[in-house]
Amino acid sequence: MAEKKKKFYLTTPIYYPSGKWHLGHCYTTVYGDAIARFKRMEGYDVFYLTGTDEHGQKIEKRAEEAGVTPKKFVDGLVKEIKELWGMLDVSYTKFIRTTDDYHVKAVQNIFKRLYEQGDIYKSKYKGKYCTPCEAFWTESQLVDGKCPDCGREVQEAEEESYFFRLSKYAPKVRKLLTETDFLQPASRVNEMVNNFIDAGLEDLAVSRTSFKWGIPVEFDRGHIVYVWVDALSNYITALGYDGEKPSPDMKKYWPANLHLMAKEIVRFHTIIWPSILMALDLPLPEKVVAHGWMQFNGDKMSKSKGNVVDPFDLLPRYGKDALRYYLLRAMPFGADGAYTNETFLTRINADLCNDLGNLVRRTMKMNEQYFGGKIKKGVPEPADSEMTEKINALYAGVKADMDEYKPQCALEKIFDLIGFANKYIDLTKPWVLIKEDKVRLNEVLYVLTEAIRVAGTLLLPFIPSTGEKILASLKMAPPETNANLIYGKVAEYETVALDALFPRLDVKKETEELVKLAESKNKDGGVKTKNAEESDVNEENGYISIDDFFKTKLLVAEVTACEKVEKADKLLKLTLKVGDEVRTVVSGIAKHYTPEEMVGKRVVLVSNLKPRNMRGITSEGMILCASEGDKLVLVTPEAAIASGAEVC
Repeated sequence: MAEKKKKFYLTTPIYYPSGKWHLGHCYTTVYGDAIARFKRMEGYDVFYLTGTDEHGQKIEKRAEEAGVTPKKFVDGLVKEIKELWGMLDVSYTKFIRTTDDYHVKAVQNIFKRLYEQGDIYKSKYKGKYCTPCEAFWTESQLVDGKCPDCGREVQEAEEESYFFRLSKYAPKVRKLLTETDFLQPASRVNEMVNNFIDAGLEDLAVSRTSFKWGIPVEFDRGHIVYVWVDALSNYITALGYDGEKPSPDMKKYWPANLHLMAKEIVRFHTIIWPSILMALDLPLPEKVVAHGWMQFNGDKMSKSKGNVVDPFDLLPRYGKDALRYYLLRAMPFGADGAYTNETFLTRINADLCNDLGNLVRRTMKMNEQYFGGKIKKGVPEPADSEMTEKINALYAGVKADMDEYKPQCALEKIFDLIGFANKYIDLTKPWVLIKEDKVRLNEVLYVLTEAIRVAGTLLLPFIPSTGEKILASLKMAPPETNANLIYGKVAEYETVALDALFPRLDVKKETEELVKLAESKNKDGGVKTKNAEESDVNEENGYISIDDFFKTKLLVAEVTACEKVEKADKLLKLTLKVGDEVRTVVSGIAKHYTPEEMVGKRVVLVSNLKPRNMRGITSEGMILCASEGDKLVLVTPEAAIASGAEVC
């Protein structure tokens, strides 16, 4: 009978789909992916959950500003985050959306159950509320009168609300935090206990009536379930928990082994969430790990502060493994990490190109040059002992770090072996041994190849594509487990040479290009919509409302044919493919573009203009251009995208 696999249930936060993704979002999810991949190699049955938190007042406001329904607003953004996780090779098991029907029903059942058993009651809320953080605060918790998490202004909120008896569970939660290692790193514990529990834990308002986009309280439809009760419940609803009875996956995977997140949401996960689980009489997660912030210029990376680094810019240029490696290596456990373009690029060159890339390339080349790629196990000499000891110790060291959820430390150990292997080449001088002792040369190259095999295997959770390339050069497939990661387990190798794993970068040039790209995006970052705090303006000031703007329907169109309009020096007649539709448009761009230049271009079409007759031709829309003095250029999509795609 096959041995039953141990389970490991790992979650990262479900993200608010803002469409403003930055390296901080990527770090948490890649961090979780490295743990998930390592645990699978350890033989665990891993369930890795992530997703999107799609309800709340800020979503409702942004959708209203965009002139679309909240559901349509989030649908497009969910596609973006799934694309990002695909580009980063994130191997999640399930992606949950809080708009999923099963989740909505389960949250309603949970809320109803807590109400019926007396853990939720109806009263009136009056206090401070931060809309971006979806968080309530007491006066004493504010910092300079502002939200302690994001630093934004808070609003006075007064409305009828349901309350969860959070204060009832304060003693149990305090004990959980102070007498166990539930929360890591330990530095976060005092913050939770001193600032929230010992300061007086008040009951939590868990419904809102001032907006509509959320899960309705089933027995009181004027109320919407507080977004954090909604969002936190995803960890059990994703396993099929319906608020009434456990499901097969709930029985199999719950309690979670690890909730992984950034430090600003620790309060919700270590005070509110355990209290809800206690009220539901469910086991508590084993551990919450709170990492620091990815900082840029000494401040938390945040779109609202204008200091984000867009992963969609970095990934096509440098590749997923380079970005994964930087994120996992640069962030110390529990502390903040600082990003600069220079440190990112320098680390690619130093670690991935020089240390790892050179070791693999040089060794495979020598294997092929000196032995036709066939290397046999021999008898190591005393001079090899430090090298073989490092190989034998590596797996245990990496496992110890990953068991403590410290990928940075694990990578340091792997690259310590890689660095030592490069020194070993210089010490043993294979180019001299080929002339003096070919048997010894075989043994040296075997030692190096073994180091590459073990290191390459242990790199799979962190930079999976690179690990696979390394093993492929040894004509090996990625192993299913971490067995045999010690010296001497392979009797004979047949290796193949491979190209550079990572190209060497011109740091100065690349830094300049990234700065230009960021400046360009900041300058031309799209249409600025009216914020809720901004006063209304009228047409007398030269403005239009956001509603007027969104009456314009912009679509991507492909030019399939183009010709000059007779007796009109400025006009071109364009045949456009717009999805499945074909249109004719007349445009005054003939002095700037020839018909031949236009064919094949993708342009932005104002598709809902009333058709008009121009020189006997019915023009069905208008294409967008930008002008500066006598210069005129087409407005085109930044990257390839299908005709008919909506510009939003």
